Amino acid sequence: MASFRQRNYAALSAFLFCFFFAQAMAISLLSIWLTRSLHLNGGEAGTVFAVNSVGAMLAQPAYGFLSDRMGFRKVIPVCIAILVILAGPFFLYAYAPLLHWSLPVGAVVGGLYLGFTFMAGSYALESYVDRIGRKYGFEYSRVRLWGSIGFASAAAFSGRLYNVDPSINFFLASAAGLLLLPLLSWAKVEPDPDAQAQADRLTLRDSLSLLSQPQFWRFMILILGVTNLYLVYDQQFPFYFSSLFPTPEKGNAMFGYLNSAQIFVEASGMFVAPLVVRRIGATRGLLLAAMIMILRIAGSGLAIGPITISICKMAHAIELPILSVSIFRYIAFHFEARFASTVYMVGVSFGHSLGLAILSPLVGISYDLIGFQHSYFLIAGFALIFWTWSFFALAHTPPEYVPRRTPRIDPDTANAGAPGLLPLEEQKR
Repeated sequence: MASFRQRNYAALSAFLFCFFFAQAMAISLLSIWLTRSLHLNGGEAGTVFAVNSVGAMLAQPAYGFLSDRMGFRKVIPVCIAILVILAGPFFLYAYAPLLHWSLPVGAVVGGLYLGFTFMAGSYALESYVDRIGRKYGFEYSRVRLWGSIGFASAAAFSGRLYNVDPSINFFLASAAGLLLLPLLSWAKVEPDPDAQAQADRLTLRDSLSLLSQPQFWRFMILILGVTNLYLVYDQQFPFYFSSLFPTPEKGNAMFGYLNSAQIFVEASGMFVAPLVVRRIGATRGLLLAAMIMILRIAGSGLAIGPITISICKMAHAIELPILSVSIFRYIAFHFEARFASTVYMVGVSFGHSLGLAILSPLVGISYDLIGFQHSYFLIAGFALIFWTWSFFALAHTPPEYVPRRTPRIDPDTANAGAPGLLPLEEQKR
């Protein structure tokens, strides 16, 4: 078991490193590529992001149900790896030409690919890693931190490579994808007949029963409200960030450097976050992460230059590790284990996509009409309303670990209650 634990930890860590490296190369500068290379305006870019979310919405319930049915089988990770390999050819020879020819057609085709590959795909892989981690006794976040390092490694030079030629980024994503299948084959997951039999008995009707559970909808309040508004804010943030620099090229490069630094710090946070969440509980962890999100959005509206906007960007390194760990612990505490992937893929991933599909065009239009700063204030205000609602709606999750405090010894009562001894006052008398 120990050898399998180490082998699977190493294989899955390397797998997530390569996947998130590919994800960063493919979509971290997507808003800049759409607006500067393909010359879409804010509303058109918002429409593309909305359709991307719809594509993810089609994948997420399917990934959730199939993940719970597949159990420890590698079917879904293998399919996602194949899609990542196709990233370079798709972006350059399918996505861009289709968007030029017809925005609706290009958006639909791109939405299906990006939804199944990088948007819903990342959640499906994280759920798979959490499942394997619970079987072999290692923390999900300790594997996920390597994904953050992979994303940061790509982000460190993605902006500079974009200034040379955006196609380099897309083909590097495909190159990273070529490593995914060998790494996945390296992982050795022992069969669990009982768990697999339980997974095979799971039906679609069983999964749909989640929709009738009140605790599921209480959980969705935070996801649909605060985290969705944050993701909409984050979509076109690279464009706003680069606009605060003397030239767009310098802004692109600086965003890449800062994004890399932020994600390296985020990786450290993934190591520490389990300790924090155990101490305060998953529910408080969710609320803490959401409040940091709100402060970051409002702070971006107040930012007046590169330094202040960079500080807002770095706050992401604090909130994401706490949020990620808290979500998995909240699901494990309040839902049946056989529904873990479905809750994560539908409650979190699908919930995100649903909100993004509705909000992305509206926020994109808001950017065009009233500018980024005023839009950020509106987003933060609405997020605060949902945060307050979530404060009362989320189920209580007690801390898993509370340090024992050494009691202060009062000399006058030190022996009180000790067998065979009287209290000190009585001894004195």
